[in-house]
This record gives sequence, structure tokens and C-alpha cells, in this order.
Amino acid sequence: MRTSALALTGVLLIACGNKEQKSEANVNENPVEEKVEVKAVEGRKNFSDKTVITPLPAIMIATWDENKNPDVMMAAWGGQCGPKHITFELSKHKTTDNIRLKKAFTISFATKDDIVQSDYFGIVSGNDVPDKVKKAGFTITPSPNVDAPIINEYKLTLECKVVTFDEDENGGARVVGEIVNMSADESILDEEGNIDLAKLQPVIFDSAKNEYRVVGEKVGTAWGSGKAVIEREVK
Repeated sequence: MRTSALALTGVLLIACGNKEQKSEANVNENPVEEKVEVKAVEGRKNFSDKTVITPLPAIMIATWDENKNPDVMMAAWGGQCGPKHITFELSKHKTTDNIRLKKAFTISFATKDDIVQSDYFGIVSGNDVPDKVKKAGFTITPSPNVDAPIINEYKLTLECKVVTFDEDENGGARVVGEIVNMSADESILDEEGNIDLAKLQPVIFDSAKNEYRVVGEKVGTAWGSGKAVIEREVK
């Protein structure tokens, strides 16, 4: 059984503005290609040719194709960008074709228990293996809210409609979706009915070593642990 929840936690926060903001920000079309003289930071090992951003959520994007055939892919370049919005960027995939067609998708999260199937969804293209969801032993339920499938085996799912689909010249796209509903299996809820990440055991992608790591133990309280500094200043 699934139940609605109001908040999404444990997801990478990244920026996504409206179209006007994007057009102003992109005056320099490709700033990454501009040659910059990189100076070493003293006392540290420097990696001018490599970037590691952490944590990267292992998000599972599920879509329908034109024949209502389900597809799922894993992506790491994405996260929450507002109270009810999520964004990700993809190169050209079956998923980008499906999102362009249906203007909808669902997002779930790879976990410790399903990492084999989740990684399989990242390895195999729906263009080559159209029944890869079935081959992984997973089942689907049509979302009642958007034109996309819910993967039953994933215990936390966001149902999303497309807000913006900014396609590049190679068929890739930066997508922003509005979260219409979030549902969770009761097995991952705490006693108060909130989502418990300790029970879900979502994984993150470690881009430094190309590994998956389980979200770990609680180490502090949001908007609480930092009060120790304030109290120390008062004393």
C-alpha cells in the first residue's frame, strides 16, 4: 500500500530558474570551453581535470513510449530544485524521447535492496532492450496522476509533469518537472507516518570511485545542531 507524503528529503539541491533567468544566464553560450589558467591550491591535491559533486542521488526515471511500453533509466545529474520541483539533465536517450512525447515521468530512488536491477537500468538502453523492465523482474502500475508508469518495486515514487524541456542540438535535454504527487510504501514509514530514510536505504553515486553508497546514519538535526555555536557565543 502507498501513502502520500508532503516533503522530499535526501535529494541534491540544484538550481533551476525560469526561462527568462536562463536566457540571461546563458549569454556566454558555452563558458566551460573558455580556457582558464588553473592555479594550484597550496597544501591540497589539485584535480583541475576532474569534478566530484557529492552526494549524487541515483534517481530512476520511468516513462512510457508511444506504445505504452515502460522504460526506466538511472541518472545521477539531478535533484530537487524547489518545494515541488525536480530537475535533471540527460544526453539523448530513450527516456528523453519518451518525456518529449508524454510530457510526464516518475522518479524513484535506487536502494540497497534493488541496486542490481537499478544498475542494470543504467547499463541497458530501452532502444536495444524494449522489455528491460520485465527482464529485471519488475512490475508496473500506471500512474493515476500523470502519463507515466510507477515501478512497484521502488518504495518511494514521485509523479511528475514536465514544466520545461530544454533540448540541445544533440537530442539531450535539461528537464524540470513539477511533482504532482509523492507516494511511499508503508514499509518505509516511521511511527508518525513520515518517510524514514533508514528504512528506505537509498544509495548515492560516488563519482570519485564509480561506486554506490548507502545513505548513512543520522549525524545531526537540521536547523538544530548549529545552535550549539550560537549558544557558545552567548556564553
